[in-house]
Amino acid sequence: MFNLAIDSKLRGCDLVRLRVGDVVLGGTVRLRTSIIQQKTGRPVPFELTDPTREALTAWLRRRPAGTGDWLFPSRSRPGDHLTTRQYGRLLDNWVALIGLDPQSMGHTASGGQKLR
Repeated sequence: MFNLAIDSKLRGCDLVRLRVGDVVLGGTVRLRTSIIQQKTGRPVPFELTDPTREALTAWLRRRPAGTGDWLFPSRSRPGDHLTTRQYGRLLDNWVALIGLDPQSMGHTASGGQKLR
């Protein structure tokens, strides 16, 4: 997820709503893809680097899914995707792991609200 967030530069609300079919074609992780951004309704094209493609391939091997399934499913709400709030918590953990203060990063959820 971290690699994909970096490669795509998507807002958290768009990242958590990705479906397997957005990044996989014919059983292989795509080199490039495009999604419609929720906020603007415009397409956002992006490339997937080799490390991201490898990480996604490993992730999908661990949790086989159909092309219509959420790429990052919720563990607590079957059939739904990870929430932006949970993504924010993961982001805070990643930031803390590299020794920075998550509160100083100023990332926001969809709608411009602080995640915490």
